[in-house]
Amino acid sequence: MSEALPDIEFLVPHASDMSLLDRVLAADDASLLAEVTPRAGQLFCRDGEIGSWVGIEYMAQAIAAWAGLRARQRGEAPKVGFLLGSRRYQTEVPAFALNAPLRVRIELQFLADNGLGQFECRIDSAERCLATAQLKVFEPSDTGQFIEESMQ
Repeated sequence: MSEALPDIEFLVPHASDMSLLDRVLAADDASLLAEVTPRAGQLFCRDGEIGSWVGIEYMAQAIAAWAGLRARQRGEAPKVGFLLGSRRYQTEVPAFALNAPLRVRIELQFLADNGLGQFECRIDSAERCLATAQLKVFEPSDTGQFIEESMQ
């Protein structure tokens, strides 16, 4: 992905407080590196900390940013995708430190023609790896139709 990296709001179809990542640092055809700095006052901040369970959402949004970049390359708008599940979410900390930047790395393991994908993910502080997981995601070709059919 050789184009300049756009702001996160043009890649991830989340609005306002639910858009958690700060920016994309690097990306290619099979991976992405994003940055987020947990801060007081953010949506998931409780009692002066952001629980490490939020890391799964950081990872999922990094995957969404990667998919958004691919969509932009095709001249399309980013689509809504779905987190189907995670395997082996392991964290080394109960909470992420406030005001300390985190790097969220995602790497594609597979992507099927039907939109089903799997990514290896990790969150690093400046000093060490804080969390790892494998996420399964799904991006239907027609989100509206998929939701409508799912509701029947």
